[in-house]
Amino acid sequence: MRLTPAQERVYRFIEDYLRHHHHAPSYEEIREHFGFSSLNSVHKHLKQLERKGYLQSPWNNQKRALELLPLSSGAVAIPFLGVVAAGRPIEAIEIPDSIEVPENFLGNGSNFALRVRGESMIDDGIRDGDILIVTRQAHAENGQTVVALIHGEATVKKFYLKDDQVELRPANSLMEPILIGAEEVEIAGVVMGLLRNYRHRGAA
Repeated sequence: MRLTPAQERVYRFIEDYLRHHHHAPSYEEIREHFGFSSLNSVHKHLKQLERKGYLQSPWNNQKRALELLPLSSGAVAIPFLGVVAAGRPIEAIEIPDSIEVPENFLGNGSNFALRVRGESMIDDGIRDGDILIVTRQAHAENGQTVVALIHGEATVKKFYLKDDQVELRPANSLMEPILIGAEEVEIAGVVMGLLRNYRHRGAA
């Protein structure tokens, strides 16, 4: 089970304390570190860690007998479907491959990954060579970044529906939006996150 940010902070504090002191912190030390109002707050966090499978404790007077269990990597393998244009629409090439991504990047339902080609979304921080994490869905809200199919070719743009017309808007002031009839556009999914390899910028 996934930890909340607060639970992970407690886990990381205990982990760091164990590494430096070779024994677990006391409840009071945890309380003081996080500024909790009472030891009951400490106990509550520790019980949540235990319930989610990341902590073992005798839950008696041995309050330094905490034992951490490894955190899950949170990595999930999803299909990698090739390349999508952040410029003019190009064909998205489906290839039999997969990629591991952090679980918290994923939306509900089916997800897939595509590598970006082009600079039309650079003002939104989407650069050539980035890998987009996309949740499959056939609809989008105005302003969401989508992977859209136009006559079978794919592009990544911001989506705006105006009456019976769709505007696929780039995030680059040097490029013009694509205006097209709504019936000619298919939404393949909504972008949920991206991965970037700084050592191989623009690598295929």
